[in-house]
Amino acid sequence: MNPKNSALEEYKSEFEGFEWKIPESFNFGRDVVDKHAEDPELPALFWKNENGEERFLSYAQVRDQTNQVANALRRLGIRKGDPIIVMLPKIPEWHLLMIGGLKAGALVIPSSTILRPKDLLFRAKHSGAVAIAASHSESETVEQVRSQLTDIKHFLGIGDISGAWTDLLSALTSEEISSEGQPDTRASDPALVYYTSGTTGPPKAVLHSHAYTYTQRYTAKTWLGLERGQRLWTTSDTGWAKAAYSVLFGPWSVGAEVFMYGGRFEARKELELLEQVRPDVFCAPPTEFRMLVKEDLSEYNFENLRECVSAGEPLNPEVIRTWRDSTGITIRDGYGQTESILLIGNYPGIEVRPGSMGLPMPGHVVEVIDENGQPQPDGEIGDVAVHGRPPSLFLEYWKDEMASDKCRRGDWYVTGDRASRDEDGFFWFVGRADDVIISAGYRIGPFEVESALIEHPDVVEAAVVAAPNADRGAIVKAYVVLRAGLDGSPDLTDTLKEHCKSVTAPYKYPREIEYRTELPKTVSGKIRRIELRAEAEKP
Repeated sequence: MNPKNSALEEYKSEFEGFEWKIPESFNFGRDVVDKHAEDPELPALFWKNENGEERFLSYAQVRDQTNQVANALRRLGIRKGDPIIVMLPKIPEWHLLMIGGLKAGALVIPSSTILRPKDLLFRAKHSGAVAIAASHSESETVEQVRSQLTDIKHFLGIGDISGAWTDLLSALTSEEISSEGQPDTRASDPALVYYTSGTTGPPKAVLHSHAYTYTQRYTAKTWLGLERGQRLWTTSDTGWAKAAYSVLFGPWSVGAEVFMYGGRFEARKELELLEQVRPDVFCAPPTEFRMLVKEDLSEYNFENLRECVSAGEPLNPEVIRTWRDSTGITIRDGYGQTESILLIGNYPGIEVRPGSMGLPMPGHVVEVIDENGQPQPDGEIGDVAVHGRPPSLFLEYWKDEMASDKCRRGDWYVTGDRASRDEDGFFWFVGRADDVIISAGYRIGPFEVESALIEHPDVVEAAVVAAPNADRGAIVKAYVVLRAGLDGSPDLTDTLKEHCKSVTAPYKYPREIEYRTELPKTVSGKIRRIELRAEAEKP
């Protein structure tokens, strides 16, 4: 049997026979990290920064230090259910605060390090957080609104922070490494809150249970393809949900080692590190892969690299082909949300259909449904939805009953994304529900047009939105970033239009193209089309 067919049959068998087996009592720190720590040599974290400084932590060291964090939090009076904000960059203390906070029974709120003061203030007020942990650079943001943070009782500093901050690292030296007295947590208890980067209005607070941290083991095994003792490098920012499954809960569920680079993204530097650090599995957002394939990949040796994955937004087929031709490895796309673990993915051993989202994650009934909640026929576009309430799904939009109700359509959780499904069960992304363009009666998904543009060698990035048009209702407008040294011109615009006509249906080509040096993005690297739509709609 063809190995790829064998992998597909194995997937189908696992999918059909899958059963959720969530323990009634569960705490990721106690039941996962501490169990791995029984092997005193098992590596957990390898950290490196731009200055070449390095730190290594075993699971045994993580166990002891997270116990110290939990004990320090409890000594401060932080009790089970108390919200705490963790606003730290890519440093090992992020892992320690996350796990230590869960061990203490706190409601942990990871937050991006690039929040503006008003964004931080909203999160603090909305959550009622009693403590915030920050390093020197983030403390400056905190100080700008400190007088308004009336519920925050404890300001926990990591590193050199002056002023009225508790030096957490110094405090830990006097704490016991015992886990005695840590509260028990049920799998159904709230554990984490992620604030989404809202497209309209304030961000929504996505509330997850401890069961969610348990279910990340399936992301690690089924999608990442990770095994105990292997090394994973994920370039994700610590402030968003992707970090949950690819920087912490996923890899640590299976006893893998995480590599974390505390530095800025530079394509050549990332490729050099990929060669030097020798991870088994590499995970990066599409934005970075698009930049990496513009470099001369033949200069590097990735002989230890076994799997490459990407998530956050769809990865363009041309990028997948270029990376595979240069490295021999096919990037496997995955689809998940802040509200869930990975829901759809391309799994190890199964042949990737470039541009496809892949197949549903075992344990999830995922369909393309219509406005009445009925599954659509193969090939028809509809809303991507998840049936029921699997433990991998968020509990609710915290303190927002209306938003929680709005995302349900009968027994379905509606993701807000549009897609179609082929006869083999593979999903194909079209766009966010509000991104789909209707022009002269045609429904046009921006992703296909963006992929066509990126296939052109002069294009680094592209975003496609609807622009009002008196005759067609709307037209396709593209915002394009060109490779270094090039400027947009009428001739290039004509070339790109003709290129799109040649690789997509002719009616889908962008009738307007505007050149930019960069595109607006969320902290997770997703293109903020809402900003571009607003610009395109201006008279």
